[in-house]
Amino acid sequence: MFVDKAKILIKAGDGGDGAVAFHREKYVASGGPDGGDGGKGGDVIFVADSNLSTLADFRYKRKYEARKGENGQGGRKYGKKAEDLIVKVPVGTIVKEAESGRIMADLSDEKQVIVARGGKGGWGNTHFATPTRQAPRFAKPGLPGEEFEVTLELKLLADVGLVGFPNVGKSTLISVVSQAKPQIANYHFTTITPTLGVVSMGDGVSFVMADIPGLIEGAADGVGLGHQFLRHVERCRLLVHIVDVSGSEGRDPKEDFRIINEELQKFNEELSERPMIVAGNKCDMATDEQIDDFRQFVEEQGYQFFPIMAAIRYDVDPLLKKIIEELSKLPPIKVYEPEPVPELSEEETHGDVTISNREGVFFVEGKWLLRVLRAVNFDDYEGLNYFERLLTKSGVIDKLREAGCQEGDTVCIYDLEFEFVE
Repeated sequence: MFVDKAKILIKAGDGGDGAVAFHREKYVASGGPDGGDGGKGGDVIFVADSNLSTLADFRYKRKYEARKGENGQGGRKYGKKAEDLIVKVPVGTIVKEAESGRIMADLSDEKQVIVARGGKGGWGNTHFATPTRQAPRFAKPGLPGEEFEVTLELKLLADVGLVGFPNVGKSTLISVVSQAKPQIANYHFTTITPTLGVVSMGDGVSFVMADIPGLIEGAADGVGLGHQFLRHVERCRLLVHIVDVSGSEGRDPKEDFRIINEELQKFNEELSERPMIVAGNKCDMATDEQIDDFRQFVEEQGYQFFPIMAAIRYDVDPLLKKIIEELSKLPPIKVYEPEPVPELSEEETHGDVTISNREGVFFVEGKWLLRVLRAVNFDDYEGLNYFERLLTKSGVIDKLREAGCQEGDTVCIYDLEFEFVE
């Protein structure tokens, strides 16, 4: 089963909790705190696997969760870092945040990409020892790992995409120029899944061709099967538009050409500007007048025209040579860059917080604060100022004062620790 879109939930591992422990040894009085830190939670890592060709597995397993880091122990023993969760997807898969549509990763090569980061381990009570707090009986819990609902979209990586109405000869062409073996028959929608084939021209010159299932009018709006596969055309550097120039099925070749181009434009405006070569197939069934008339029609619109008979590979080589020539002028296959995390809205920078006082250390917790911490660059002066203003504007500073926090007290907001200043 070919599946090229899926929605799943990914959850990175939580950090392990810090330990509350005290040194116990014979003849050593008041050994002091020696609780170790918790281990980091596992990341969720996506990696492209060239052995996969579909997202079908994600229809049956919807949740992927990495393990939690181990808790710290006495004797200043740190908890073990959890193993990362590796999620394998087909080459060409794009990972998007389901809610916002933000592109998080494009798996166009076999490089690993961390999509959800595991939480940091919590501090053991060793970190909280001071001259005035020599036996702290508290530690930090581990931070929660990132959690996202993501959409996976497979966009095939191909240099050339074959587009056109059903039964015009796209599958026949790719079968005679490559080792691909698509199903071929004399009825519409024989091809119901995209097919990739490597076309070798000798001397180390080759390119990847994709047979896109037939489009019909209204495909961009969901009519027929082609709309499911239009996304696979988006990466193609060059389009080859196959037209039944003989009109053997009672359709007008000119009208077919116009309809397919309109559907490509409706689906993605960029596709209307994508370089295109036109191949008129089934020339053995057309008259010279039909071929010449269609050639003139195509060339008047600025496209190059190649009459072929794909079934017997007649005049296919000139078309392939032209494809190689055009590809040499074009940039590489499009790779989508990850998009930055959008700035939080006014509503998202306010919310409930919980403040607890543990032996003079004030712990502040709130889900929205965790999102803010992940979005702010604390190595940047402007980032620090923004965070300070946000704490004041959202009322966190006032709530700390109400909880009894005074100048010089320690404030912990997850993995951020600072001294309270009035």
